[in-house]
Amino acid sequence: MSQTPFLDRHAIVYFGNDWFGENRTSSHHIARRLGERFPLLYVEVPGLRAPEVNSRDLAKLGRKLAKTFQSPKPIGPSMWHMTLPQIPYRNAPGVADVNRWFGRRMIRRAVASLGFKEIVTWFLVPHPGFLAGHCGESMSVFYAVDDYSALPGMDKLQVARMDTELTRAADLVFGVSPSICKAKEPLNPHTVFSPHGVDADLFGRAADRSLPLPERARNLRSPVIGFFGILDQRFDATLIDYLARQRPDWTFLLVGRVAVETALLSALPNVVMAGSVPYETVPDWARAFDICLMPYRQDAFSHSANPLKMREYLATGRAVVSVPLPEVERFGGGVVLARSHAEFLAQLEKELREDSEDKRRARIASVAPMTWDARAAEVIATAERRLSQLGSSNWLR
Repeated sequence: MSQTPFLDRHAIVYFGNDWFGENRTSSHHIARRLGERFPLLYVEVPGLRAPEVNSRDLAKLGRKLAKTFQSPKPIGPSMWHMTLPQIPYRNAPGVADVNRWFGRRMIRRAVASLGFKEIVTWFLVPHPGFLAGHCGESMSVFYAVDDYSALPGMDKLQVARMDTELTRAADLVFGVSPSICKAKEPLNPHTVFSPHGVDADLFGRAADRSLPLPERARNLRSPVIGFFGILDQRFDATLIDYLARQRPDWTFLLVGRVAVETALLSALPNVVMAGSVPYETVPDWARAFDICLMPYRQDAFSHSANPLKMREYLATGRAVVSVPLPEVERFGGGVVLARSHAEFLAQLEKELREDSEDKRRARIASVAPMTWDARAAEVIATAERRLSQLGSSNWLR
């Protein structure tokens, strides 16, 4: 790509979730592509959910605090990483002021150490949004990917307030689904629809039967009904339990970190939980799938989401059966919807009978133009136009 005035004069300070987490989200995909074009500081901001008193949360908190005062570390030729923890108990007196003072101080110090002169702030999460407009930036961007207030375990009112304040403060808002855009347009007229992309080349590897399977995916009894992603509060374990009990001769392969109670599934001999795997190896596991599952709970969070997984599944060529979500229905062909447990089972059986190589090729072709590179190019072009509107006349020269 040729250089642009935006590239010449601006670096990006990008506020996102765990950069080193095994689950690659839109936060990572967009950041990496922006980092290929512009100097970029990835600011990891834990603390949206108050930590629980358990070994995992306490260990994670300790790791983040240990990194707090470290200088930005390189994670690419023109990308750096730092951690900016916040005190998560925001309702306590004075906490918001402390977070604001500390955050501004740390960001300005990091920007100076990297030699950034002009910056754009870019927010993927709402809780550091109080920094928008306070870091000396030319423009602030909110890339809204989820309704975080609807996540289980969140302080709904508090997170919704932070999201609203950031939406109003940002110079430009991207929404990954029409429902998110509809909620934000009354708050900010500079709201633009920007759906997820897909790493088509990576997930296309699942269609290459000449490549080997991971050892634990070999010799599984067919058919293999598969899922990859985090097994968290959104995952409907009761649906998998129903399907696995109804079809004990099928294998249900679940790939990803387990973040909910799964004793129900662990007791079933035809349910295989592979646990966390490196992102780059996910298509190798998907190569063992006959059909992909989207077994989400029907709640406010799921109904506002535009699932990244849907496009990744289609890029493997496999049939996809999903619960009915607005963005999945809006997407159209390629994904089969099921509105009850019994219908889910019937649709799986139908797809196993009727799938074909022609259908697999059609699914791959349906998402081939939707690459993250293409999405990033659209996002950058929109950001450049908005920066121009904000009066950066020198930037246009």
